[in-house]
This record gives sequence, C-alpha cells and structure tokens, in this order.
Amino acid sequence: MALATLGVAFFILPLLGLLLRAPWKDAARSLTEPDTLQALKLSLVASLSATGIALVLGVPMAWIYARVEFPGRALLRALTTLPMVLPPVVGGIALLLAFGRRGLFGSWLDSTFGITLPFTTAGVVMAETFVAMPFLILTVEAGLRSMDRRYEEAARTLGANRWRVFTRVTLPLIAPSLFAGAVLCWARALGEFGATITFAGNFPGITQTMPLAVYLLLETNQEASFILSLVLLLISLLVLIGLRNRWLGTA
Repeated sequence: MALATLGVAFFILPLLGLLLRAPWKDAARSLTEPDTLQALKLSLVASLSATGIALVLGVPMAWIYARVEFPGRALLRALTTLPMVLPPVVGGIALLLAFGRRGLFGSWLDSTFGITLPFTTAGVVMAETFVAMPFLILTVEAGLRSMDRRYEEAARTLGANRWRVFTRVTLPLIAPSLFAGAVLCWARALGEFGATITFAGNFPGITQTMPLAVYLLLETNQEASFILSLVLLLISLLVLIGLRNRWLGTA
C-alpha cells in the first residue's frame, strides 16, 4: 500500500505543482494574446490534418496487418510503429534526411516540383503524422483482430463485395476502436514537440505549435507557459477520461 501511494504521489505532485503555481488571475489575458491564439490555431489545424492523414493511410495498414499474411509482416509492422518508441528528435532527423531539400526524396520533390517540406506548416503536419499514426494503427488493428468475423462471412455469403463488407459491416463493428485510435492519434499530434522543432523549426504563425510556444515562453514568460501547459494538460486529461469511460468500458 505504501509503495502504491508513493507511486501515485510521483505522478500527482508535478501536476499539483502546476495547478498551484499557475497564475490563474492572468489566465484570460495569457490565452487571448495574439501569439497564443496563433499557436493554438496552428496546433488545431496541424493535429487535425495529421489525424485525417492517419485515418486515410493508417486504417488500410491496420487491416493488412490484421488480415493479410505475407513474408516480413512482423518486421514491416515493427518499422511502421517504431515512432511510438523512437525519440522524437531522432524522428525529426530521419524526416530531414528523407524529405529535406538534400534528402533521399526531398531533393527530387524540390528539383522536380519546387516543393519544400522542412520548416513549413506542411512539415509540421508531416512530423505530427509520423509520430502519431502508429497509435491509430495499433488501436484499429486490435479492434480488427478482436471482432467477430462471422458477420463479414455472412455478408459475403449474401453476395456483398469486399468494399461493401468493409464499409457496411467491418467499419461499424470497429467504430469504437477507430474512434479511440483517432482520438489518441490527435492527442499525440497535438502534444508533439521533438520531431516538429527538428523538422519544421519554431517560426511563429508558420510552425510554432502550442508545445513549441510553451518551450519558448518558459525562457521569456514563465507564467504564460504555465497557463498554456494547463491547457494541454486539460486536453490530455479529457481524452483519457473520455476513452476510458465511454469506449474502453471501464469505470
């Protein structure tokens, strides 16, 4: 019991310190500062865009990992979920080496189409997608593996093609997992820092998201950084509570 209490205190005390030290009387002013609103807007646009891309690319990947047997599947699955445990700064460096102006693919994009991804808003979206999409893939894959496939087989027996079975049977059955994966992906993208600052930089209005603004304010205006930290903390807390009670079926 004593060890459990110590463990709980280890997590709660830092959060308590943030709550008690936050300048609540200046919260409204800090949150309505133009730079803060700009960072918040960019964070929402980039994180939602990253989540949309993750849904388009991640759901088919999850389906393949759950349903298709092929040589090297375990290795490919490990590589595509590696960003979950990879240090974010390393992920940012990897993105630079692949999509930078002199990168493996970025040099071709630049010379052929004039497209430059690093240090742009598109670079922010790419960095957030890179680190957040594995959360969606694993969650959706788990939902596909745990669902009762007899409903799909019954639909095929009745003459439905694969696309109709997927859209009318599979997706509704894995909707809780899909929703949970999307929310986790969005929350991870919203809080991304290391890969973003490495690949996209920290330019106000272009690449400066909320976590980057907190980092910058910590050196110039600590009280404002506390308020922004509380906003991110509240969002993360709401995500965890919502997933736990509504979608994971636990109290």
